[in-house]
Amino acid sequence: MKKLIPEIHLKNCAQALEFYKDVFDAEIKNVQMTDNVPAFQQYKGKVLHAELFLSPELVVYLADKFDDKPDISNIHLVLECESEEEIKRIYNNLAEQGSVKFELQKTFWGALHAVVTDKFGVTWGLNYSLK
Repeated sequence: MKKLIPEIHLKNCAQALEFYKDVFDAEIKNVQMTDNVPAFQQYKGKVLHAELFLSPELVVYLADKFDDKPDISNIHLVLECESEEEIKRIYNNLAEQGSVKFELQKTFWGALHAVVTDKFGVTWGLNYSLK
């Protein structure tokens, strides 16, 4: 295997892309919309596929959710941050209009750690090793 790329399906994907771009200081690439795809005519203006580059090597795919099934997930995305400043910035941005599950704090394993569910319902684990 070469790599594993998470793909997040959510309502209001275009809005989420802009939010995550700001939160993570990321770059949005390869946005494919439904507008000219015959099979998706009932979903005009929705995102079929987009790539959010958190760094040159770290990408997350996003797309609009096209059904009304409940948003239930036991998957969390965990980010290993590069600095204390970065983890605090990301934590504060995700927590705004989100729900803090585990406050940002020093842990027994020698890291700053937090868990936040953002305003789009995605749960993020944030970690920064203090060692």
